[in-house]
Amino acid sequence: MSKRDIMTPATDRWLLLIPQLPPKPAYLRVKVWRRLQRLGAISVKNSVYVLPASEQSLEDFQWLLREIEKGGGEGIVCEANLIDGLDDQEVQGLFDGARDADYEEIATKLRTIAAKLRKKKKAPIKELPDLKSLTAKLRRRSTEVNAIDFFGAKGRMIVEGLLSEIEGRLTEAETLDQKDQPTAQGDLADLMGKTWVTRKGVHVDRIACAWLIRRFVDPEARFEFVSVKDYTAEPGEIRFDMFKGEFTHIGDKCSFEVLLDRIGLDDPALRAISEIVHDIDLKDAKFGREQAPGIAHVIAGICASQKEDLARIERGSALFDDTYEYFRKKRAR
Repeated sequence: MSKRDIMTPATDRWLLLIPQLPPKPAYLRVKVWRRLQRLGAISVKNSVYVLPASEQSLEDFQWLLREIEKGGGEGIVCEANLIDGLDDQEVQGLFDGARDADYEEIATKLRTIAAKLRKKKKAPIKELPDLKSLTAKLRRRSTEVNAIDFFGAKGRMIVEGLLSEIEGRLTEAETLDQKDQPTAQGDLADLMGKTWVTRKGVHVDRIACAWLIRRFVDPEARFEFVSVKDYTAEPGEIRFDMFKGEFTHIGDKCSFEVLLDRIGLDDPALRAISEIVHDIDLKDAKFGREQAPGIAHVIAGICASQKEDLARIERGSALFDDTYEYFRKKRAR
């Protein structure tokens, strides 16, 4: 068993808080609800709240239970394994859905800021203090959501990409030094012989990135799939499509687009694939590629039938091989 296997948190154990609140005082219900929101707990049934099992979660629920009891209520905290009804993956999906909603609220405000900064080569000087203050506020809010993002919801990278872009543009505007972002992440030789690390449960963006890496960067590339909560980068690793990764979302670009830009591959067929991956991953129909819905269905089928991440990459790579040949030959005609 590897070190990371040991560190990966158990996702088959959950802590349940089952409170019974008195009808009065009314403020107690509001107080408990707000506290549960801050803890990141989700409701799976009426008045049954869940957190992933951990020492911190147990302490949080115990403190909340004491507050409930002080307010005249009662309740229990218990540890549970899911046997029937909801399964572990579905509960994780509920957590991801709740955090994605939080991230989307942040992202909507960030997109408004980004749009203002993109209108001109230099940001409007008069607006800079307000934009900087609002960005800092949204950064703090993102940090709060990160703390209760137990399974690495996809929205986290979208928000981080937008924040990175905005903060970079604000810094450039303040220094009046407009520098273009490098188009390459060093020489391709620097990316050879590395271990490429990403989150568990790969989907379209990560599958496409892995295909691009093995086909155009390093045919012998190794991949490792980790839990974002307990992962610490090690020498010789390159992170992709994950928080603070070397290749991850920037602005409104998905990780595949960023990787393609950074390694400097100017290939129309790859650009077409990047547009498809973008539309599937970000669901914004930015490019409107007619092939996107069909490929999205195939990727969904691969992920449903293949539980192992490497198997998903192998199956997905065959799909992207064929898609690449289609666009390459289409252009040659």
